[in-house]
Amino acid sequence: MPKLSNRLDWFSESVIRKMTRIANKYGSINLSQGFPDFDPPKAILEGLKEVANKGPHQYSVTWGAQNFREKLALKQEKFMGIHINPDENVLVTCGSTEAMMCAMMSVCNPGDKVIVFSPFYENYTADTILSGAEPIYVELKPPAFNFDKEELRSAFKQNPKALILCNPSNPTGKVFTKEELLYIGSLAKEYDTFVITDEVYEHIIFKPYKHTYLAALEGMFERTISCSSLSKTYSITGWRLGYIIASKEVIENCKKVHDFLTVGAASPLQEAAIKGLEFRDEYYEELNNTYEKKRKLFLDGLDEIGLKYYEPQGAYYVMVDISEFGYDDDYKFCEWLAQEIGVAAVPGSSFFRGNVSNYIRFHFAKKEETLKEALKRLEKLKEYR
Repeated sequence: MPKLSNRLDWFSESVIRKMTRIANKYGSINLSQGFPDFDPPKAILEGLKEVANKGPHQYSVTWGAQNFREKLALKQEKFMGIHINPDENVLVTCGSTEAMMCAMMSVCNPGDKVIVFSPFYENYTADTILSGAEPIYVELKPPAFNFDKEELRSAFKQNPKALILCNPSNPTGKVFTKEELLYIGSLAKEYDTFVITDEVYEHIIFKPYKHTYLAALEGMFERTISCSSLSKTYSITGWRLGYIIASKEVIENCKKVHDFLTVGAASPLQEAAIKGLEFRDEYYEELNNTYEKKRKLFLDGLDEIGLKYYEPQGAYYVMVDISEFGYDDDYKFCEWLAQEIGVAAVPGSSFFRGNVSNYIRFHFAKKEETLKEALKRLEKLKEYR
């Protein structure tokens, strides 16, 4: 048998998705893979019912149905504060996962370098390698997970083709400040580098923090490729509706990758999701309030148990320090946690460059009763200190 591609040797299967299978195996509460256990908004579900009977059920335009792109452009134009042409600046993808891959393959040539902040969402290393590029890791330092300016400048001195920016960050929940983004932008201009943003948690920001769109900063639209999706905002992670917003030149190239990678996102789901894109400001305010309450409930519970964690500024994840339990293998700890305690988490080592094994990641995008039951089970950890 011929040898398989050696680029696959540099990363494993998704640890996050694997932890869901482990959760299912042991019947544990899944606080690993970040999807809700509650329904999407009723208006979107009603839209899905209408589409089931009326269609469309065939291909839409490859880069996204016209009406979907128009509604998406209007919605994002309002939040981002920049003009977005639905025909020139928008590409609809199969989730933000494909959006990131399209962006990477559109800007990177084999041998290029890409800056990745560590800890990082596990897809970024895989995306970089699959694009034929080489990752340069820059550490985000706890407890605030800030970067060192000189370390970042040193990375830029290696003339990278792009930097990947997850804001708010998965897994830490860090929200990058406007000052930090201006500094990143200044280096991107100085070294003629693209910035590929992953902003799927753009509407889940906890007070007093604020989300700033890098693309909206002066001189940054032409070199920023903004990737996001509807998954987290409307609790429809299984619909796989993502998008890229970028300059006309970038979008034209991303269209080519997208066309041959997936052809197009599901046309009936685009039609149904338009209902969400038409929501008023009140929806996004209530979304934030809902997650504020979930965060408080879960963090208060962790405090009661005595677990050490880093308070998230955005998104719906929390990094917990498990040093006190004496495990030098966080994966084994997570498997034990799922089997013996009945709660599934993600081993933190899957997010870090280097030998870091004292963190696990929980998510709190669950019903209140689910979170309470998870906390009740986690109380058993007191016995193992």
